[in-house]
Amino acid sequence: MGTSVASDLSIREMKKKITIILALSVLFTLTCFTVFLLHSKDTSLVFPSLPQQVVKGSRSVFGKMMDHIRVKKIPGVSRETAATSAQPAPPLDPCPDSPPSLVGPVLVEFETIRSLQWVRNQLGSVLQQGGRYKPPDCTARQKVAVIIPFRNRYEHLTHWLYYLHPVLMRQQLDYGVYVINQDGDGAFNRAKLMNIGFVEALKEYDYDCFVFSDVDLVPIDDRNLYRCSDHPRHLSVAIDKFNYILSSVTAFGGVSLLTEEQFLKVNGFSNTFWGWGGEDDDLYNRIIVRGMSITRPDAGIAKYKMIKHGRDLHNEVNPENAVKTQKTAQNIETDGLNSLNFTVKEILKDVLFTLISVDVQAP
Repeated sequence: MGTSVASDLSIREMKKKITIILALSVLFTLTCFTVFLLHSKDTSLVFPSLPQQVVKGSRSVFGKMMDHIRVKKIPGVSRETAATSAQPAPPLDPCPDSPPSLVGPVLVEFETIRSLQWVRNQLGSVLQQGGRYKPPDCTARQKVAVIIPFRNRYEHLTHWLYYLHPVLMRQQLDYGVYVINQDGDGAFNRAKLMNIGFVEALKEYDYDCFVFSDVDLVPIDDRNLYRCSDHPRHLSVAIDKFNYILSSVTAFGGVSLLTEEQFLKVNGFSNTFWGWGGEDDDLYNRIIVRGMSITRPDAGIAKYKMIKHGRDLHNEVNPENAVKTQKTAQNIETDGLNSLNFTVKEILKDVLFTLISVDVQAP
């Protein structure tokens, strides 16, 4: 019996030693695992199913530990410096009020035969798709949408793109060129195309200035800034066709600029001017009715050359348009942006421009 008791004590001592050894082994394993977590160089293998932003959002103890783990140590760079380096670059300084690269008078001629592909080869490398550009080294003072009413004037458009893109670049504008093409062969409606350009351009970018430009007018001095002001602005003051003399004190056609606020205030153009003439006079009247006035640059720099052309088919003079200009005050509330109807048929993004073909529901 004494032998049996001694045997039992020996077994108990052995079990106790084994338990202690196992406990120490488990503790050692947990310690090693914790050290591995805190010092692992490839922590993407740890908890791979947990996104970092979710972990940070919880701000739990586990989340704080993941913050520590996921910032890799870079020799000579503290954790705070590494976090700072991941922040986006600071914003660029505003572009100067007077663009430094302007050259003044420029030579403009339309005798040279140019193709769209040739112009793409000349200018496409510095443009973004859709005819977009912004200065690379400063923040433009305005975001400008240039809107061109269009139908079948491809030769004119090629000349316009060749000359205007470099001018607008030197003026350090954040701009896009929108060619609004009237689909079909019904009566042309220049004013309605302008309204459509305004609406469609704003769907793409937060433009704050809108240039409404005929495709046959090219400036011959780049100091004539395509930039909006506190009042609606008329740029095409002196055109060679009129011997560089302003055709009328109420003239507001050719190349005109309005801010988004100004254009909304006048309810845009009228949509009812079919055929040639009158829509610019009506817009001038809208500006006056709404208590605004227009400004113009000095005629010495606001000079333009017009590409010679005949009267377009389905854009004949409409005698009814002159009568409508007498009723601007009556129609401004109900005829304009708030009554605009059209259908977009196609949108094409060329490197030189965005072409939007539309059905204007011509009579």
